[in-house]
Amino acid sequence: MNNNAKLFDIMYNCRAMRRLKPDPVPKEVLLELIEAANQAPTGSNKQGARWILVTDTDQKKALAALNKTAVTSYIAPESTRPQVLPHQDAEKRKRMIDAVLWQAEHLHEVPVLIIACYEFETDIESEASVASAGGSIWPAVQNLLLAARALELGAAPTTLGLVDRAAVRDILNLPANMATFCLIPVGYPTGNFGPVTRLPVGTTLRWDRWG
Repeated sequence: MNNNAKLFDIMYNCRAMRRLKPDPVPKEVLLELIEAANQAPTGSNKQGARWILVTDTDQKKALAALNKTAVTSYIAPESTRPQVLPHQDAEKRKRMIDAVLWQAEHLHEVPVLIIACYEFETDIESEASVASAGGSIWPAVQNLLLAARALELGAAPTTLGLVDRAAVRDILNLPANMATFCLIPVGYPTGNFGPVTRLPVGTTLRWDRWG
């Protein structure tokens, strides 16, 4: 298999893996993930992506508690969460929610929680300024996910655990010029990798204009 085929195989089989073993991931492997993430492009090549790798038990428990609170709110009967989606019938939706719930119960057992952050040149003044950096962090997150898949590691980004920004900032001791974007639990999966289910190109693509 040539390198192009390997890359496409990884992309087409990069499922969200939420059920992870507690087995430790070697430090050199984690550093390889971050090295791959840092190869992504950033605005003006400022390279402001920053990563916090949480392995301390107490730190993981603190973040897991925030995530569980957010997940509980997300799945509550009074929430606006849809029961079905165009690409996800009720049964598939339930399997996904079951995995999210499993993760919420076991997040503190995952070997490492990677927090994707961005470091600004000045203190953060508004949420709008945080959003503006998305183009400089999300490509790096995707690099990390693909690298994890290539190394047979499970990973799935979530933003639910970072909803309480003040609490997260306190737990991670973030400076005033740094913002968090997502939390990525990483570990060896309990299940098997397999192909992803995605909308066909004909549904998502138009030429020149939408209508």
